[in-house]
Amino acid sequence: MATLKEIAQAAQVSVATVSRVLNDDPTLSVKSQTRQKILEAAERLEYKVPSAKRQASQRLTFAALYTHGQELEINDPYYLAMRYGIETQCEKLGITLVSCYDFKGDRALASADGLLIIGKPQPAAQALLEQHELPLVYLDGITSDPRFDCVSVDLAEISQKVIDYFISRGYQRIGFIGGRDDLDYADQRELAFVEYGRRKKVVKAEDVYFGDFSSQAGYQSALKMLSTSDDYPPALFVATDSIAIGVLRALHEHGVKVPEQMALISVNDIPTARFVYPALSTVRIHSETIGAQAVNLLMERIRDERTIPLSVFVPSSLQLRDTTTPSE
Repeated sequence: MATLKEIAQAAQVSVATVSRVLNDDPTLSVKSQTRQKILEAAERLEYKVPSAKRQASQRLTFAALYTHGQELEINDPYYLAMRYGIETQCEKLGITLVSCYDFKGDRALASADGLLIIGKPQPAAQALLEQHELPLVYLDGITSDPRFDCVSVDLAEISQKVIDYFISRGYQRIGFIGGRDDLDYADQRELAFVEYGRRKKVVKAEDVYFGDFSSQAGYQSALKMLSTSDDYPPALFVATDSIAIGVLRALHEHGVKVPEQMALISVNDIPTARFVYPALSTVRIHSETIGAQAVNLLMERIRDERTIPLSVFVPSSLQLRDTTTPSE
C-alpha cells in the first residue's frame, strides 16, 4: 500500500496536508485544485485509509460533562463562555454534542466517542470516567496528570503577574480574597499568591481571606477584612470578577475609596467587569477559546490515534481599568 509520503511527493505537497485531506479534516483550508491532486494521487497509488481513521472521519459524538451545576453559569459567565466555545466548535466541525451537568453516572457515555470534562470531578466520578478508556480532555481541571489531555490557563502565573504588577506600582503589602470549591483546599491562585507573595515579602497570612466563588462570599470576606481593624492592605488581588463585585460593595459601604485607598485586580474579565463602578481591572481569561481548543484537541486525538497526552495553556492578559491607580 502507498504511503502518505509517496502521495505527498506525487501531489507536490507536504505529508501533513495529505494526511489532513485524506482524513477529511474540516479545519483545513486548502485550494480545491490541491485537494483534487491529492485525491487523484491517492487513487492512482491505490492508497486505502485505515479502518480506524475512516471511523474517526465519520460524524463523532462528544459528551461534555460539567462538574458544576448549570446555575453557576448564571452567576459566573466564565463558565457560560466556555460552554459556548465548546458548542460553537462542535457545530463548526459537525460533531454531535451531549451535555451533562452534575455528573453522577455513565448515562452520557454509552454513545460518546470522546469526553470533555469541565472542572475537577469528585474522586468516585473521576475513577468511573477514566475506567471507560474513552479519549478525554480536561478543561479548567486536572493539569498535572501526565495521562490526560488538558486545556487550561496558568493560574499560578496569573497570581505572580498580579503581584509583580502591584510591586511595580510601589505596593509593599497585598491582600487576597479568593474562592474554594472545597473549603479545606486552596486552589492554584491562592497557593501561588501566598507562596510567591511571601518570597517577595509582600503577603502576610492575616491578609488572606476566602469563601466560595459567589459575589455574596466576596462581600462577606471583605466585611471580615474591614472589621478586623483599619489596617487593611492597600492592594488586593481577588480570585474572580464575581467575587470582586461583592468586595466592591463592601468597600463602598465602608467608605473605602478605590483605588485611592485600596487598589484591586480580579480575574476573568466577564462583561460586567467594565460596567461596575469603578470599572474592574482584571486578568482576561479567554474561556471561550479554552472550550474551542478542547474540542479541537479531542478530535485530533481521535483522528490521528495519538497516544501521547498534551497540555495546552491558553494565555491571559491584564486589563487595567479604574480599580487600579488613576495614573494608569
